[in-house]
Amino acid sequence: MKAPAPVVRDPWAALADALLGTPEYGPADVAREAGLDPAQARQLWRALGFPPIADDERIFTRADVEILRAVRDLVELKSAHPDDLVQLTRVIGQSLARVADAQVSATAGRLERLRDDGAALPTPEELTARAAQLAPSLEHFLGYVWRRHLLAALRRRSAAPSEADRELAVGFADMVGFTALSQALAPQELAQMVDRFEALAYEHIPERGGRVVKTIGDEVMFAADDATAAAEIALALAESFARDRDLPGVRVGLACGPTLSWEGDLYGPTVNLASRLVNLARANTVLVSDDLGRRLRDDARFALRHLRPVDLQGIGRVRSWVLRRAAR
Repeated sequence: MKAPAPVVRDPWAALADALLGTPEYGPADVAREAGLDPAQARQLWRALGFPPIADDERIFTRADVEILRAVRDLVELKSAHPDDLVQLTRVIGQSLARVADAQVSATAGRLERLRDDGAALPTPEELTARAAQLAPSLEHFLGYVWRRHLLAALRRRSAAPSEADRELAVGFADMVGFTALSQALAPQELAQMVDRFEALAYEHIPERGGRVVKTIGDEVMFAADDATAAAEIALALAESFARDRDLPGVRVGLACGPTLSWEGDLYGPTVNLASRLVNLARANTVLVSDDLGRRLRDDARFALRHLRPVDLQGIGRVRSWVLRRAAR
């Protein structure tokens, strides 16, 4: 009689067990155990960015039940509005998906380098053990970072509690010729370039009183409460890229005015104008909106040159200024 074939378990199942526990619930079961309406549970799952789960698929654990119970308590006992909770869930899902992807990409890149050097690669079981060992420290770190950013966001909002008073300087900086470079460079070289680009952004923007709103490949969006600080940021970025021989040039567009803050991003005509100005700028040059240029032209630290007006689709006729440092 032929012996039954051994059961080969998915090596990542051990990691799933270590991180979340043993799967034992389907979608309806986990909602029932948590005392939450199944439709609400599905809405939160979708807001996190995960695909639908079949009714007979058992992927949920006791950890899922506990989190859903906490959600129910937030709504019932602490009066959190369900709509606000779904909005926060979307933002958290998007942000932590990026964190997870970055973590896996960094590990994959390190493994590729080990393979190229002829070193022995860790087995899936070893990777699983490392990830499980790292998880508690990373959770603690994420909680700390969130608390720090929450405090910073509250301080910013206290300066202008009404959305109508939220006037910000918004800037975009993007690398010149990145599309062509991405076709010519090897993936590892491209990753190094993007990493260097982001490192410079995070070096110069917070140091001068701004904050990074988001990065999208070869572009960074930043904001500052003070127009002068935003101008200093823009010039510092242009100057640092001009000095860096490993990077192409950068162009910066800057505008100042009312903005809408929503789900960690900024919206409105000011944002749209800054985004369009960056496309008009030349390499290692800063273009600022007409209103912002008029604010800055009396500052002895800056030199501004008015450009001819141009028609921008969806915005209209726009005048802008080239921003430079004043000659010493």
